[in-house]
Amino acid sequence: MKGSKTNKSFQKRFKITKKGKVLARKPGQNHFNAKEGGSKTMSKKGLASFNISTKNLSRFLPHG
Repeated sequence: MKGSKTNKSFQKRFKITKKGKVLARKPGQNHFNAKEGGSKTMSKKGLASFNISTKNLSRFLPHG
């Protein structure tokens, strides 16, 4: 019986830290950003912690 495969679309959108924390982009930064002020735009930059259960995480990323 073969093991589970890594979900590649999931792998591209999320980053797993050494300690196992899941990081993802903050939502709402793809479009409609022209009206927003600079401080709001800058606060959307970078990665944010993403809460996901261990069961779901092992479903998408079985090897790590």
